Amino acid sequence: MPDSAHHEPLVEVEIADGRVTLLGTAHVSRASADKVRELLAEGDFDAVAVELCPSRYQALIDPDALSRVDLFEVVRQGKATLVAGQLALGAFQQRLAEQFDIELGAEQRAAISEAEQRGLQLLCIDRDIGVTLKRTLVNVPWWKRLGLFSALIASVLSRQEVSEQEIEALKEGDMLDATFAEFAEDRSEIYQPLIAERDRYMAAKLTEALRDKPGQHVLAVLGAGHLAGTQAALAEDFLDTASTIAELEMLPEKTHVWRFVPWLIVLLVFIGFGIGFWRSPALGWSLVWDWVLINGSLSALGALLAGGHPGTVLTAFVAAPITSLNPTVGAGMATAAAELYFRKPTVGDFAKLRHDTTHWKGWWRNRVSRTLLVFIFSTLGSAVGTWLAGFRIFDKLT
Repeated sequence: MPDSAHHEPLVEVEIADGRVTLLGTAHVSRASADKVRELLAEGDFDAVAVELCPSRYQALIDPDALSRVDLFEVVRQGKATLVAGQLALGAFQQRLAEQFDIELGAEQRAAISEAEQRGLQLLCIDRDIGVTLKRTLVNVPWWKRLGLFSALIASVLSRQEVSEQEIEALKEGDMLDATFAEFAEDRSEIYQPLIAERDRYMAAKLTEALRDKPGQHVLAVLGAGHLAGTQAALAEDFLDTASTIAELEMLPEKTHVWRFVPWLIVLLVFIGFGIGFWRSPALGWSLVWDWVLINGSLSALGALLAGGHPGTVLTAFVAAPITSLNPTVGAGMATAAAELYFRKPTVGDFAKLRHDTTHWKGWWRNRVSRTLLVFIFSTLGSAVGTWLAGFRIFDKLT
């Protein structure tokens, strides 16, 4: 039955293998943290489940974990843009916390602390944030992705205060949904991966935990926005929780057509060079120089705008025309490696990363975030340069 105390909804669900008490919280409410402590002090719980994935849990209990990240590995594995996006989202949330003098996620911290003190099993039942972000973006048309990306950049540059409407959305209890709602006019496309899928995922994880240890009573501390969906999903008969979880963790794959587009562009460029040299060596070399100058200059401009080291800017100019002819290696990988060589981040840069990224100047001042910007801006410059140089070659051949 719903519990009106502290305005935190409370629902108990009986399933075949045990009981789950769902506590709907507001991530900006101090009362939610108090309610967590109250329930664990009075209840007969065997385990506590939190709306966190392992990486978000680690970030919560160990804020210094960033200082041990291998930044080059992040770049090499193609995660630089994802990490930059997570930092930008975190910066928006931190701005909100500072504006209203609140501690975001206090109820999750309280649940973790109480579980440790009482010797209760702690379950991180949310889906990995990286998977959620990727599945969200693939659900949004490419032109809207550009809008989200632009709005994300604008949120970093802007110091405008968070509106009351956004605060009310946070009181509904889902941090990711409320944050994305700031950047998306139409929330219907992000609802499925951000809310509905995570409801089913958390329900499957709870069911799996109870099947492993039947008869347990679990307190699940969730954002209020997940309460109804998770309750409904718990009523679903998960014949195989492992397959349900695996399905919801599956990363979206590019369609076969898009996989071949980069190689098709490379083929067309080489054909253009071949036609140019066939007509005359002078025309052929002219096409090559156009490719080098346009592609290299725009990538170098991107590295320069990101505040890259002069050596990094030169690397961008040299590397972009070459990497653009090899889709397996991006210009951003070369420029980020160069920036790390010339300006290796210090422990202090990692320690100040979360604070620095709350203000746009900090992105350029901190060596970690600046390396991510170098990767993104030089990659974008090279991508634009590839298209412009390609049109230039076509124009000269016609």
